[in-house]
Amino acid sequence: MSLLSTLHAWAGRIKRDGLTLWFALRDPRTPWLARALAWLVVAYALSPIDLIPDFIPVLGYLDDLLLLPGLIWLTLRLLPEAVLADCRPQAVAWLDARKDQPRSLFGAALVIALWTALAWYGWSAWQERA
Repeated sequence: MSLLSTLHAWAGRIKRDGLTLWFALRDPRTPWLARALAWLVVAYALSPIDLIPDFIPVLGYLDDLLLLPGLIWLTLRLLPEAVLADCRPQAVAWLDARKDQPRSLFGAALVIALWTALAWYGWSAWQERA
């Protein structure tokens, strides 16, 4: 198996598992801690805006390569096996039907709020020094 095909398979699993979490949010058997973390992960994963913009060299892909897969993995570990067994086939069926990936406007708002808070903090720290 070549490196390119391995990376392609890994990216496909990340996409599938992100959708699995989206379905797990709607399952009443999902525990509250897993639901809270899944809510944040899904909101960010489906957000049209990245926390670290991709045009920033090296760091721009850090969230896509490390942060998001790590959070997806952690959240999947918190899900009960029964929920995972029911939600993963739903995600695969969604992808097989080639439906559009859902979008999260809340995730975009969350990223914008974080960037705004960081900008405000930076501005106030700069004002105190002046």
